[in-house]
Amino acid sequence: MRLIAGVDIGNSTTEVCVGEVSENGTLTFRASSSCPTTGTKGTVENVHGIKTALNQAMEKIGKAPDSLHCVRLNEAAPVIGDTAMETLTETIITDSSMIGHNPSTPAGAGQAVGEILVYDNLMRAVKDTPYIVAVSREHPYEEIAAQINLLAERLQITGLILQADEAVLVYNRLHKKLPIIDEVLHIDRLPDGVLAAIEVALPGQTIHMLSNPYGIATLLQLNAEETHTVTPIAKSLIGKRSAVVLKTPGGNVHENVLPAGEIYLNGKETISINLDEGAEKIMKAVSAAGDIYDISGQADTNVGNMFTRIKQGMHQLDPGSSSDIRITDILAVDTLAPVLISGALAGETCLEKAVGIAAMVKTQKLPMQEIAARLKTELGTDVTVAGVEAVMASLGALTTPGTKLPLAILDMGGGSTDAAVISENGQVTMTHQAGAGELVSMLIETELGLGDRRIAEQIKKYPLAKVESLFHMRMENGQMTFVEDSIDPRFFGRVILLTENGYVRIEQDIPMEKIVQVRRDAKRKVFTANAFRALKKVAPCHDLKNISNVVLVGGSAQDFEIPEMLMEAFAEYRIVCGRGNIRGTEGPRNAVATGLVLSYIGK
Repeated sequence: MRLIAGVDIGNSTTEVCVGEVSENGTLTFRASSSCPTTGTKGTVENVHGIKTALNQAMEKIGKAPDSLHCVRLNEAAPVIGDTAMETLTETIITDSSMIGHNPSTPAGAGQAVGEILVYDNLMRAVKDTPYIVAVSREHPYEEIAAQINLLAERLQITGLILQADEAVLVYNRLHKKLPIIDEVLHIDRLPDGVLAAIEVALPGQTIHMLSNPYGIATLLQLNAEETHTVTPIAKSLIGKRSAVVLKTPGGNVHENVLPAGEIYLNGKETISINLDEGAEKIMKAVSAAGDIYDISGQADTNVGNMFTRIKQGMHQLDPGSSSDIRITDILAVDTLAPVLISGALAGETCLEKAVGIAAMVKTQKLPMQEIAARLKTELGTDVTVAGVEAVMASLGALTTPGTKLPLAILDMGGGSTDAAVISENGQVTMTHQAGAGELVSMLIETELGLGDRRIAEQIKKYPLAKVESLFHMRMENGQMTFVEDSIDPRFFGRVILLTENGYVRIEQDIPMEKIVQVRRDAKRKVFTANAFRALKKVAPCHDLKNISNVVLVGGSAQDFEIPEMLMEAFAEYRIVCGRGNIRGTEGPRNAVATGLVLSYIGK
């Protein structure tokens, strides 16, 4: 009797399958496990995660890891995801700032134009000049209202800007109603005497003057050149309920632009494509280039810097010759990314067109043998590098009930999408492509402006709901769900994630509908596009109609909506597509690890 362990090192998780081989060669699967991958996939840092997963699997059958006859590792190629902006445009404003703002509690409605007048300087005001008064939180709302009421008879006060969130309290005490904006954190940076415009929309509506560059030009009397410079400000204010814009002295606004740059594809054909062309044309160029040896970017551009950074990172992991480190595939998708407006007082951003890129990096020799040697020393058992992921995943997928040859598999992990077709005679055609779950998370994080990859991962994995009372919530599909026990008041009025461990509140104030749209669009851009690209490469005669069955495996196949998306997409080709169920017990996970154990029998 021999115990054989198959180990699949993925970008996100490391999976183990343990099989028992009897004297007559009969294989019995005994246990499986998974744990987070430690370090970058395909590096010696993976050893710790491998040992953890092996220990977990062996504990299930009451054996120690040193009782294993053999450990079989997959060939592991890392895939690195990164974002390349179409343009990195930074609006730098000196002397004062052009700001846009969207507090949760403005008061009043309409537009107001006037010079900024700091509250402490009220006595310096002159009669015929319109003013917008800026008040720090040091002054209580009763005092502010009383003072404005007193001065309103002799001064032309058109609006108020408050540091504290007291706009409604002040508004309710004013004799003459004014538009009021509050929650301006850095109100001390507002310069005295600078022309400003504020706008507050009615409840349920959005501003229309300050979200329009020509509207800003109208209120602040800008010329054509100045109107061009305020366009990022106007874009950042689209959909807001309130806003403030300041006119800088002399129109001293400057733009620094880092070009997006060109991508150079070195394949059967040498092709260059500018990032500005967009994802669709980039991917057509990737396809036209054929088998790609290496990809690089134009020097001193956004994309060039990105590719250089990726290669430098891999060189640190594999200190061989830098010429041996190559980018052999990319997946490009169109997206929108928030660009911070420098000089803004409230962290304003505007959405700019961007291209999200996942790049596959290969080295001449990944340190797999070093991983094997380290494991052999620490475990005291034989460790071998046994096979390519796509082939092993195919063997594992065939253990799904209801499958037979010929068969196509899609292995959708964290960093890459692998596809393989096994013919009736057992011949395997495969491809290994950049782009999967991690790129989806990155797109969600970028487009929603989360600044937190962890919450982006959760948004990718779980459905949403809006808590509308302490006893009911509206699901993302519109269904109303009522509960017997009251919901924690912390979740009231908030968008939440429905996880297996309970509710998770999304801290950012983003409409549920927008989150759902961004999440689904990201999955379609990455998984659907990459699935078609991969299967066309491996299909007989590169025609999807020559594929009859597709089994979905890998971590992303467990997703609550990706398999359904792919089933719908493949329906027109009459392809039977669905989640795998490895060994009839594991669902879509553990395909590669299972295949590694099966390949031992076939040696």
